Amino acid sequence: MEAIRHNGPRRGLVLGGGGVLGAAWMVGALSAIEESTGADLRSFDYILGTSAGSVLAALLGAGVDAEQLRDHQLGNPIDGPLSDHTWDYETATGGSRPQLPRFGVGSPALVRRNVRRLRRMPPTAVLSALMPVGRGSLDGVGDLVDAVTGPDAGWSPHSGVWIVAMDYETGRRVPFGRAGEPRASLPQAVMASCAIPGWFAPVMIGGHRYVDGGTCSATSVDLFGSLGLDEVYVVAPMVSFELDHPRALLPRLERRWRRRCTRRCLREAAKLEAAGTAVTILGPGPEDLVAIGANVMDTGRRMAVLETSLRTSEEALTQGRSWADAAEAG
Repeated sequence: MEAIRHNGPRRGLVLGGGGVLGAAWMVGALSAIEESTGADLRSFDYILGTSAGSVLAALLGAGVDAEQLRDHQLGNPIDGPLSDHTWDYETATGGSRPQLPRFGVGSPALVRRNVRRLRRMPPTAVLSALMPVGRGSLDGVGDLVDAVTGPDAGWSPHSGVWIVAMDYETGRRVPFGRAGEPRASLPQAVMASCAIPGWFAPVMIGGHRYVDGGTCSATSVDLFGSLGLDEVYVVAPMVSFELDHPRALLPRLERRWRRRCTRRCLREAAKLEAAGTAVTILGPGPEDLVAIGANVMDTGRRMAVLETSLRTSEEALTQGRSWADAAEAG
């Protein structure tokens, strides 16, 4: 299968982390982008995915379109690469709660190597090193990517797919698929990008352990900074310009972390804007956040999140509010 190409502006797509519910929300947002712009997201020159976004990046790169992603989530019959693979959204990633992790610090090496600069590292990267090693398996995710891309695809049918993970020994952010980075199969890279510390076991690639790329950044928009792209769409489940005001403790803590992710994404996007790239950022609004709740792995909320996103994402694109305006307001 060959990736769909175009002769228009050079474009990139960034798909952020956000768990099972973040993936459902992104599917709604991707459908809204295609319907409102007429663009085929599979034709974009570069598709970067982190954590849950890495799965969707791999599927888009293999030729699955946004409509097929939506219908698959809804349980409707579909054609294309996804049609022959059985995937249970409720159980494929192990459910809504992690297994009891192993005892001990996950990556003493990461702490030792970075002891003099821990304050400059993303807090989640430091926290991930201190957390115990998870016991969960992402084999089902790897099998899905392998089945859709096919055994003869090489890295991906789309050469511009990048998958972000963090080297669990050094703390370095690694975009697999980019020239000069460690070599990995696409299923390995996606599993590594999804390996939430303390929840899933790290993935071994080339003698190094890798974990969720979201420990470095929920979006990693800045990785596109040197490509000279004309336009970039950022679909980010952990980025919100407008928040709800929950009373319960866990949702309040989640919203506080969401503010931090949003600020980082805006800083990353500003670098691209300064270089002349037009950036559009789409993130969950208050109504989406009510549907998502505090646990992004709560599979019981998946359909409500998808259905809400299909409507709110279209409304957000129609209103056309600039993320730069949101940054100034914040």
